[in-house]
Amino acid sequence: MIGESKSGKIIVALKAVIVFEGRILIIKRSDYDDFGAGTWEFPGGRINFGEELHECLEREVMEETGLQIKVGEVLYASTFLTSESRQVVVITYLCTSKTHKVKLSFEHSDYLWANREQIGEKLYRTILEDMISNNVFDRIEID
Repeated sequence: MIGESKSGKIIVALKAVIVFEGRILIIKRSDYDDFGAGTWEFPGGRINFGEELHECLEREVMEETGLQIKVGEVLYASTFLTSESRQVVVITYLCTSKTHKVKLSFEHSDYLWANREQIGEKLYRTILEDMISNNVFDRIEID
């Protein structure tokens, strides 16, 4: 969903911290992506007009990973500027999956069911800082 203001666009996106057997799924953006090429992130994406939050997240995760998820609690929300005229608002949810079998879309080139150390090594610094400042590691059980 894109909102227009006098000074730019606001994009609302949802992300899923998917836990399976003590690991969290992270995915790597394609090297050809217009934004954040080659960086690791959580699955998710933009909400469509009229779409419920959990429906958006279930749809985006299915499109990007082929996983059916159960959407749980909100872990945190954050916002950042990607340019002088574009702001992104991200709401991150705790989710679970009954399987670890991932089928990536063309938007991503790799995936990893990561432990805490790997998350610290691979995730973009601001995502990791959001997780730490919102006590995510204290609220979920991961290896």
